Amino acid sequence: MHPGGTRYGPMEQRPPTPETDYPDLSPDELECYPEEDYSPVGSYDQGASLCLSPRHPEELGSPPGWYGHGHPEGIMFYPEHFAPDTVPSGGHHERASSSSSQDSGLFPWHGAASPALGSKEEKFKSLEKAGVLNRTKTVDRGKRLRKNWSSSWTVLEGGILTFFKDSKHSAASALRHPSTLTTPEHTVKLHGATLTWAGRDKSSKKNVLELRTREGSEFLIQHDSEQIITAWHRAIADSIGRRGSDIPGEEETEIRAEFGSREKLGGGEERRAAAGQGTGSGESDTSRVRNKLRKFLQRRPTLQSLRERGYIKDQVFGCSLLALCERERGTVPRFVLQCIWTVERRGLDIDGLYRVSGNLATIQKLRYKVEHDEQLDLDDGRWEDIHVVTGALKLFLRELPEPLVPFSHFDKFIAAIKIQDLSLRGHCIRDLVLSLPPAHHDTMKVLFRHLCRVVEHKEENRMSVQSVAIVFGPTLLRPASEEGNMAMHMVFQNQVVEHILNHYGYIFPDG
Repeated sequence: MHPGGTRYGPMEQRPPTPETDYPDLSPDELECYPEEDYSPVGSYDQGASLCLSPRHPEELGSPPGWYGHGHPEGIMFYPEHFAPDTVPSGGHHERASSSSSQDSGLFPWHGAASPALGSKEEKFKSLEKAGVLNRTKTVDRGKRLRKNWSSSWTVLEGGILTFFKDSKHSAASALRHPSTLTTPEHTVKLHGATLTWAGRDKSSKKNVLELRTREGSEFLIQHDSEQIITAWHRAIADSIGRRGSDIPGEEETEIRAEFGSREKLGGGEERRAAAGQGTGSGESDTSRVRNKLRKFLQRRPTLQSLRERGYIKDQVFGCSLLALCERERGTVPRFVLQCIWTVERRGLDIDGLYRVSGNLATIQKLRYKVEHDEQLDLDDGRWEDIHVVTGALKLFLRELPEPLVPFSHFDKFIAAIKIQDLSLRGHCIRDLVLSLPPAHHDTMKVLFRHLCRVVEHKEENRMSVQSVAIVFGPTLLRPASEEGNMAMHMVFQNQVVEHILNHYGYIFPDG
């Protein structure tokens, strides 16, 4: 960063930086650079070593704006006044014995007086590690993102992990212009973060770290070298561990910010009493805050009252059929009735009804609408495709914790369908249907009446009794555990559905 663009040698212009980030440099310039990345206090990677400089720091020329900082471990740092970058010197050295270096830790390159600084900690942070890594952001504050791997210059400094953009194109020029690395693409605070080795379900790449922040964001970090990524793992984990001790104080600050100060929690009378007593003891202050919090929590409405007022809605998909019908004060879920009414009004003659799958993304949008909006309108243009409506109905039936035919009745239905005597078989299945709980019985009655109407239009929609049975058999009847011969179970499941469709009038005489 020398005025006039004068070219310096590697050791005169800037301390060493990773070789891999600057492939266009000549062999002479690369001679004194470390192999991969930089770790100031010793090295997290035992295989990488810094190039030692034979000269003392005081002998190096100092471009304007740069000053030296001596690290207790014997490493020289050169922060720049105009940018928050901190870079190491070319090698280890003995600590200076001069009084100025012992007092301030700053070494002017030409023996000039050290710059006047209010606080060293306000001017720069200690650089913990730097190098080139592959990274991608997979979750942004709880919102999942598509993977987009890219290589970037990465700096671990003062409990903050910073990813700089366009490292491949600008890294070589950064030797001459260090300020080009001051614009980060992602800045990750490590306080409260967690670091683990990512599994194969997260990425097919090898040597991948998974970093989860306190705010709910997630990053994947990777390097082809196992040695280097292990060094980064140690460095980041150590940085997270050092900041773990700060959690109690910060949590106390957050609690105060959320619930207000002690004066805001207390009433006017208590404030006057506190003022009369002066500062008071710490125990009385803590007790007063606890009492206020206890009263606040006791005044909170119950979950049942919030549900009755409509502030909290229970789920529809994945809810027990008995619980859902009890909540809606009926015996057939409203969503099932809405779907059946919509299909019969505008979709009975559509080819492949219930066999053709609708758009999964649109079905999930409809599901979200059902869960969060009481005023569901299936005539909305978004649900114009009838296969979306039929797909949502099948999804609802498939996600029932207990299927339409309860687990307790599964073996009984399978045994009944195996009876060779047709009259006895029909009588047994009818008795089993009548023995179902009211919600299961009435929902089955409404659903199979609708499916019979679908079969009546088989010339247009090409959905015969066998086709409908294949679609709904495994959904309406399934065992509690996936044990036994699943292929044989599927055959009998389909046969039960076929029997109910073919003998609907006998099984549901008032239907």
